[in-house]
Formats: sequence, structure tokens, C-alpha cells
Amino acid sequence: MPTADLETGAPSLLRFATAGSVDDGKSTLVGRLLHDSKSVLADQLEAVERASLGRGQDTPDLALLTDGLRAEREQGITIDVAYRYFAVPRRRFILADTPGHVQYTRNMVTGSSTADLAVVLVDARHGVVEQTRRHAAIAALLRVPRIVLAVNKMDLVGYRESVFAAIAEEFTAYAARLGVLAPGPGGAIPEQWCTAIPVSALAGDNVVTPSARMDWYGGPTVLEHLETAPVLADPADAPARFPVQYVIRPRTAEHPDYRGYAGQLTAGVLRVGDEVAVLPSGRTSVIEAIDVLGRPARTARAPQSVTVRLADDLDVSRGDLIAPAGRAPALTQDVEATVCHLHDRPLRPGDRVLLKHTTRTVTAVVKDIPSRLALDDLSSCPAPGELAANDIGTVRVRTAEPLALDSYARSRRTGAFLLISPADGATLTAGMAH
Repeated sequence: MPTADLETGAPSLLRFATAGSVDDGKSTLVGRLLHDSKSVLADQLEAVERASLGRGQDTPDLALLTDGLRAEREQGITIDVAYRYFAVPRRRFILADTPGHVQYTRNMVTGSSTADLAVVLVDARHGVVEQTRRHAAIAALLRVPRIVLAVNKMDLVGYRESVFAAIAEEFTAYAARLGVLAPGPGGAIPEQWCTAIPVSALAGDNVVTPSARMDWYGGPTVLEHLETAPVLADPADAPARFPVQYVIRPRTAEHPDYRGYAGQLTAGVLRVGDEVAVLPSGRTSVIEAIDVLGRPARTARAPQSVTVRLADDLDVSRGDLIAPAGRAPALTQDVEATVCHLHDRPLRPGDRVLLKHTTRTVTAVVKDIPSRLALDDLSSCPAPGELAANDIGTVRVRTAEPLALDSYARSRRTGAFLLISPADGATLTAGMAH
């Protein structure tokens, strides 16, 4: 399957996240992936070797390649999201190594929000646990296109096929039921959504090179799957979405009348001459010019950061959304969404919050919490009264000002939002609009 960028011919880029419970070996898997794919610089490896010797270990602890915080090294757990860039001849990668501890589930949401694929680790000795189900549910809610189930520590169960098969069957059955959270075109998660791979990150089995100790497995290694997994880019005809981040008014003698609107094009294509609407005002104009890195361009494509100039002198400010005049999202002040609550402070009906959507932040109130999701059987618990940390549920929010909000199923970027505490600016909840 080709993995090159069709326009440039360069290897395509895959964004993927890793997740797993504490001590499942996630950081070791990432370290092994980087090490065995020769994506580690010599000085980095030397630093890891020195740190490992200082801890009394005879061999390099590859987990230290990603666990960079002092607290992570001392406790032996991942706390923050660690982003790493690496490349192999067939593809470029940006990986987000996310924490496994339930306390840091919010970081998994952050790391997976832009991922094309998620690697979920399971300890072969323990099988599918609650945190495994939580990570799978979050990946489904965030509409991560594909999941790799890496059944790790196969060396500690004698590389037995029966152990791997039982875990893969249980997880696959659970994943199939997650279609109720993230229905695809056919009303369920695609069959190819989940791929199970037996690995031993510590020994290197099936991470980059095939394992001679698991000759019963004939599928790809983790790297082979990452190299060939399709990247689902926005289609060329997707409606353009351009949240305005900054208004540029230099007011110099050279550019006395310059007014540009800068930001990142989150979806679709904008062209000079396109008729667009500015939301929430609804006023329309025509794109007069597009500047990319200070130079004029006829076209802008997501996810480019550009400056757009309009033919009319409209009142446009940060937080406004520029979209095609005939394909703009509807305005709403009543938001219903599936959410993952991230803060230790519970979310309750009546709470006054700030809602941040793209570059726009408005005041809002939580009107209702209709249900909470039970992770064990995916049943809905009606009227829970509140959402505690790491709970997944549905909320209804009323905003003080209208929002140009897409459904999350249509657009992961313009269908997502955050609920923020107005008192201290803490992020409370991540939401996916219905």
C-alpha cells in the first residue's frame, strides 16, 4: 500500500498515540521501537546507558528514552505526554507516549485527540483491565481511525498462543460494542479498526523484527503495521473551516490599509475568489488574497497556517470562523455532547464554566448531565447527578453566545471543545459535540 504524500512524493506522516495501564511496558515498547528502528542518536543512547547503570541495571532501560521528567524516572511511571518525531524510509511518525495511570487519563485524551492510530498495550499476564477498556472507549469517542492491541510481556507467559488469542478475542469483542460510541457509515466501528499483535518489548519480539519464538503468529510487527496503516486525511471537498486567531493591522506607510486574519485552516481548502461567511455575524465577503509565510498564494489547504484578506471591510475578530458561504456550520447556543471529565473537581448541573471552541471562548452553564457510561458493559447510567474524574458521559450546555459548532463525527477539530473553570482557568472536561 503506498504511503507517500501524493503532492510532494515524500514519505507520508502518521500521528499515533500509545496508551496502557501502569507497568504494562508502554515506555519500554516505545523505547524499543525507537532503538530497533535506529531512530535514537548516539548521545541519547549513551545517556540512557549511564542512567541505567546508575540504577544498578546491566542493560539499557529503553523506557528512559521517553520518560524525560525527573519524577517519571524516580517513580518508574509516565506522567506527562512525551512527543517524539522519528522516520523510517517508508514513513514519518509523530508519536505521543501517554500516561497509563488512571490519574493521568486526561493526558491520554490530549495525546489521542489528533492521532491517526492508537497503540493500546495489555500485559499478557493480566489481560484486559478497566483502564484498557477506558483507553479503548476514549479512542472510540475521539474517533481515532485505528487501534493496535499490543499484547506485551509474552515472554512472561511462555509465548503461548492461547494466552494471546484469549486476550485478543476479549478486546475485539469489546471494541465491536464500542460502535455505539463512534458509529461509522454502517452504524458500527469498521472491522479493520483493531489489529492485535503479540510482543515482548523487553526482548524485542514483534516490535521491529519478527519473533522466532512466536512462529504461530503470521501477522505484521508493530513497525510494519505503522508503516502501512492508511492515513485518513480530510477529503479535498471537505467544507473549509478557518478559525481566526489573530487580526493583523500593521498600519505602516507601506501597508496603510492592510487587514489580514491569521490562523490555521483546520479543514478543507480556501481559494482566492471564494465567497465566504464570517460567523457568528453571518456577514459574507470574498477572499481577496491569501498569504502563506508572507508570500501571496492562490490556495490554502488544511492544516496550513495562513493569513486571509477579505474584499470587504468587515468586523472580524479572534474567535470568529470563516467558512464557505453555502457550507457553513449552523449556529447554536444549546450544545449536547459526549464528554470525558478530566478534573478532580466533579462536574454538576448548574456549574458555570467557560467553553473553548477553536479560538473562541464563551461563558456557559451546564444545564443537565443525562447519563454516565459504565465501562464494564458499556451500559448507560441515567441521571448520575455528576461526573467525577475520568468519567465518560453526556452533557447539555447552554452558551451565552452562539457557536459555529460542527458535530464531532463530521470534524474532529471543529466538533471538539473544552470546559474550563472561570475561577482558576483549569481544564475541566473535553467534549465531542453531537
